[in-house]
Amino acid sequence: MTWDQDKLAALREKYGKGHGGDLFDPKFQKVADQIFTKGGTRKAPYAGVSTLLDAPYLQINPQSPDFGDLQVALIGVPMDLGVTNRPGARFGPRALRDIERIGPYNHVLACAPVFDLRVADVGDVPFASRFRLEQSLDDIEHYFEKVTTAGVVPLSVGGDHSITHPIMKALGRERPLGMVHIDAHCDTGGAFDHTKFHHGGPFRNAVLEGVLDPTRSIQIGIRGSAEYLWEFSVDSGMTVIHAEEVPNLGIAAVVRKALEVVGEGPVYVSFDIDGIDPAFAPGTGTPEVGGLTTREVLEILRGLKGIDVVGGDVVEVAPQYDSTTNTAHVGAQVLFEILSLMVYSPTLR
Repeated sequence: MTWDQDKLAALREKYGKGHGGDLFDPKFQKVADQIFTKGGTRKAPYAGVSTLLDAPYLQINPQSPDFGDLQVALIGVPMDLGVTNRPGARFGPRALRDIERIGPYNHVLACAPVFDLRVADVGDVPFASRFRLEQSLDDIEHYFEKVTTAGVVPLSVGGDHSITHPIMKALGRERPLGMVHIDAHCDTGGAFDHTKFHHGGPFRNAVLEGVLDPTRSIQIGIRGSAEYLWEFSVDSGMTVIHAEEVPNLGIAAVVRKALEVVGEGPVYVSFDIDGIDPAFAPGTGTPEVGGLTTREVLEILRGLKGIDVVGGDVVEVAPQYDSTTNTAHVGAQVLFEILSLMVYSPTLR
């Protein structure tokens, strides 16, 4: 392409008089029309009340919630009584709400999920006690039963990974869920210290209660010294891809395997922030070196476009161990990617 004054004049004519919301590609203009005013201004990302993914806030009565016509509810679950190492994931929902400038457009999946779906931040699960783990898990299950009864798809922010078990009990009661699980740990351990309710065992519990189908479950990024605890995963029929296998397999092969495993049934996407190497996301209770990169995780998730996502979560962000806020930023981006997948979920479409 040769540059000349005629081309400059044409660009000045096309782009020199408008504002940033005046676009010529219809798919981009559709997004801009929802964000820019007619005068060309848009909301500052650092202004207003902080919500998950800057979604609208819907105040509800937790005892008798009215979700209106929502398709997706963004829900905070600030509970970390199930951790085995460092606590602090109870602050995860607040940390992700404070991250600005996630979205609105997903250039790979070609959607603006907060605008393409009827979605809102509905606040946090109310807990009867900040000290009793089993009571808190019951509180989560009962709250999510109300969400699913209303026909709303939940997308949650923890909290530690023990929260996923009661969520799955609410979602998988009529038909067991498939699962895409990105984590450093399989979380299929048995009872520790006289209880089976902890963040190292939610998926064993879910399988044994009949709400998770292990043959439609894949666990990606597994590594570390707790490998001896995860025999239940293989014995039950789960597909396990260790972090060290990913570079040799390649992302495309990992995605193909995930699509093959989960099939066409309902799928829950569960993301533990320690699935990512602590070089990128150190703010978590059980960091494991040698993990996935942020780019690898985003590519894997984006490759799942079209699966029937009926729920998901981002867990184990413990922001006090990361003064840079990078960990919360990664968590918020992954939350955005899961919400983007929901745009193409058969259940929501």
